[in-house]
Amino acid sequence: MSRTVQPARTRLTDLAEQAGVSTATVSRVLNGKTGVSGETRQAVLAALDLLGYERPEKLHSSSAGLIGLIVPELTNPVFPAFAQSIETRLSEHGYTPLLCTQSPGGTTEDEYIEMLLDHAVAGIIFVSGLHADTLASKDRYHRLRDRGVPLVMVNGYTDGIDAPFISNDDTHSMELSVRHLVSLGHRKIGLAIGQDRFVPVRRKRDGFAASLERHLGVTDATPHVATSLFSVEGGQAAAGELIDAGHTGIICGSDLMALGATRAARARGLHVPGDVSIIGYDDSPLIAFTDPPLTTVRQPVSAMGGAAVTALLSQLGGDPIPRSEILFHPELVVRESTGMAPVRV
Repeated sequence: MSRTVQPARTRLTDLAEQAGVSTATVSRVLNGKTGVSGETRQAVLAALDLLGYERPEKLHSSSAGLIGLIVPELTNPVFPAFAQSIETRLSEHGYTPLLCTQSPGGTTEDEYIEMLLDHAVAGIIFVSGLHADTLASKDRYHRLRDRGVPLVMVNGYTDGIDAPFISNDDTHSMELSVRHLVSLGHRKIGLAIGQDRFVPVRRKRDGFAASLERHLGVTDATPHVATSLFSVEGGQAAAGELIDAGHTGIICGSDLMALGATRAARARGLHVPGDVSIIGYDDSPLIAFTDPPLTTVRQPVSAMGGAAVTALLSQLGGDPIPRSEILFHPELVVRESTGMAPVRV
């Protein structure tokens, strides 16, 4: 017995009613168009199956579309962690992530953007991109929005970009770190940090200065801040300056810098934490297994990655999303690189 084929208009109406969406949305899914969230797409496909309609050939692929993911170089373990978190969430919703990683002298962010546009990506997530650089032009993001490309920015909030921002609370990170060292008796605390041109660095510096004044009455934090690169070597250089100036507690802008700070202390015949206490930032994978295991500020990478994907999918689904910053609270993970301040005799 053959089934009567219903008119297309009725089919769209039935599918829309079954899936709980509009007929226009059903049409976009059936024609393989972007701009539909993963959940909505799955609801329409389920309605097709339930009502006994055969899926169009173009829908047999499990991919709901391509999403660009641009991250900095992968030598800092926190960036692969972000990439993995975001890629996993995108895949769960049927999207295929296109990972673009930068390295000095390699492909630039603008070149990656052009490549992603050539691949007709449905949206782009930027992790610590040029949006976080106060000296970089933001025109590239304005052009993307003018083309209707949904964007999400992770870390490095900047006014004027029409996109949601997902950030770790850098100010609170410094409060947690300074308060911890003060509770251990440290009175000369330094910050080893990267270049001031980056938004997260500025926020950390400001938060550090406010915390020093709040807990120790220090009104000028400048002598307690050393600037270098976000690397092991940069951390060693910056921490060396602070140690030579008499600091017994050092807060670092990244876990890699903290490893360099440990190296600087040992190069001077000092012990961590017996002579110098060191705090990192990120809680990168494997950092708990360093010698000594590193006390660090943990970025909630999984939660931030999930929020970034949710914000992007909301835009793809046509839902309104605030063009503002969502701040995530970090956690201080206390291990063995911090201890009581040394007694000076």
